[in-house]
Amino acid sequence: MAEDQSSQHKPNDEIVAVSDEALQKAEAFVEAEEGAANRLMGWAGRISTAIAVAMSMFHLYAAYAIVPTQELRYTHVAFTLVLSFLLFPLATRFRNRVRWWDVVPGIVAVATIAYALWGGEDFTDRATVPERWDVIVGIVFIVLLLEATRRTTGWIMPVVSLFFIAYAMLGPHLPAPWTHRGYDLSRLVGHLFITLEGIFGVAVDVSATLIILFTIYGAFLQHSGAGKFFIDFSLALMGGKPNSAGRTVVLSSFLLGGPSGSGVATTVMIGTVAYPMMAKAGFEKNAAGGLLAAGGLGAILSPPVLGAAAFLIAEFLKISYLDVIWMATIPTCLYYLSLLIMVELDARKFGAKDVSFVPDMTLGQMTMRYGFHFISLLAVVVFMVVGYSASLSVFYATAVTLALSFLRRDTALVPKKLVKALADGSIGALNAATTCACAGIVVGVVTLTGLGLKFSSIVISYAGGSLLLTAIYTSLIVWVIGLAVPVTASYIICAVIAAPALIKLGVPDYAAHMFIFYYAVLSEVSPPTALSPFAAAAITGGDPYRTTLQSWKYTLPAFLVPFVFVLDPQGTGLLLSIPKGGSWVDILEITIKTSLGLMALAACAQNWALRQNTPIERGLLLLSGLLLVFPSLIEAIVEWLIGRDISYTYLPGLVIGLGVVLWQAKTRSPAQPALTT
Repeated sequence: MAEDQSSQHKPNDEIVAVSDEALQKAEAFVEAEEGAANRLMGWAGRISTAIAVAMSMFHLYAAYAIVPTQELRYTHVAFTLVLSFLLFPLATRFRNRVRWWDVVPGIVAVATIAYALWGGEDFTDRATVPERWDVIVGIVFIVLLLEATRRTTGWIMPVVSLFFIAYAMLGPHLPAPWTHRGYDLSRLVGHLFITLEGIFGVAVDVSATLIILFTIYGAFLQHSGAGKFFIDFSLALMGGKPNSAGRTVVLSSFLLGGPSGSGVATTVMIGTVAYPMMAKAGFEKNAAGGLLAAGGLGAILSPPVLGAAAFLIAEFLKISYLDVIWMATIPTCLYYLSLLIMVELDARKFGAKDVSFVPDMTLGQMTMRYGFHFISLLAVVVFMVVGYSASLSVFYATAVTLALSFLRRDTALVPKKLVKALADGSIGALNAATTCACAGIVVGVVTLTGLGLKFSSIVISYAGGSLLLTAIYTSLIVWVIGLAVPVTASYIICAVIAAPALIKLGVPDYAAHMFIFYYAVLSEVSPPTALSPFAAAAITGGDPYRTTLQSWKYTLPAFLVPFVFVLDPQGTGLLLSIPKGGSWVDILEITIKTSLGLMALAACAQNWALRQNTPIERGLLLLSGLLLVFPSLIEAIVEWLIGRDISYTYLPGLVIGLGVVLWQAKTRSPAQPALTT
């Protein structure tokens, strides 16, 4: 990627490129997220590529034609398991070669799926009283699924699934309030393997109908050169000023959400190009790494693709994916607004210097030649607005991307590149697909045992019926689970066990699910699995944990804005939903209040407004930001202290923040760059 980019621009000679060793370290974190895949050559490579291409072609066909639900889900899982065993080794020392223990499980996995499909309606009718062979085949399938998930995502998700299986079987022996009737192995396997409420439930449906189609779409964008163009475009648009490097990170991370689809991959992709410029401009290593990680996180929060979990929101709530995109629009704008403000403050804080940048093409020339990539990126939203379903929209958007690629010889998806794009589309979906299938075990156990309602009652009782405490407990639960499992799994688990608690207390279901989605995504920047900051630190040479702390600072809005969804009466306005009894004015008002609050919090986090803050000024900016963004917390604390209800207004927060800025303008003096936070 770095070599490709170097042909497009000529940065100042003093800027040193990211070393090969640093890139290798960063790529290791991408592998940690996406799995350490085999790089197969010869017949093994050709066979695995052929299977991956066949998988993509099948799903593109299924998007356009009608494939029965059961056949689609089972076939999707069969392809997923075969490729997972071929492309992800049993252990790292067995990489880059296919052994018999990779081939045999794949064949057995296909045989178990064939058994289920061959049984037809008679097979599905036996869910509550499965036959002996049903149970045997089901157990074999579950073991293979757990192993495939272990290979692609690590140990955590399979272990979590086994704990849920144990919970289902040991119900009568558990202490109250966790007790339930308990289910034997036969009943459990029937529910998980035979019905469409377990492994082959909602999560696999989303994986088979949306996630894989969007990864194919992303692969087409990437292989047609869209990712490279978006970075070059950002550099050309933002280049030449002291804060150009930081602005480039913000803009390119937003544009790269579609072609990349991965927070870690986006961090590495941008970092290899932008970090040398950031270093030249004067950014401190850990701060630069934190900004890169925050940009990578933003890529999976940004419409039109968002993260894989966003597709699940649409399915769980039975709404269109376009509705999810609309709900994410204002929070995404707020996220990037806060990030941009912090970048501007960074430029002053670190005394950023001009970076000379001479692109090979002017911005106009670049846009004329490669601007069609913007059409490819926006096509999916346009088709959904016109009225097509999400799956059909992404199918047509992929076709548009293919057609537009032939406008330039160097971007054309000729047969060789087309095969690679089709193969990469399916391979890129394997991580999410195995996660969704394995998470189906969790969902199946929750629906079978009623754990979701039981858990929500427990959370509410611990919170004493307080919505504030319930929201805090829920965020902590999602965050802790997210430390161990991928974003998609974290969202699925918490959507079925934690969301009911918020909904019970009157939070709209869409607000509760968006709240959980954003906290699930935050696992990208939370140790010990903070892969994006660790990858950024590998590129910048900074300390991984200090870089993580810096990324927390930059992602501040992602931590706080979701609370507005569930706690503020106007909060649903941020999801483009008119609050009960309100109007569009409420949407405008809550957006302005939150924007101003994020500005105050950004100045507090950076310890810099018009100049470096004094401790008192920093405290006042924090108070101002909380009063504007998170009023329910302040209101609850004050009510608890004085013992009576108060009527909250946003004016105190606005007055305090404005007062600090006016005071700094009056007392402003030449300030030395603050090289520490």
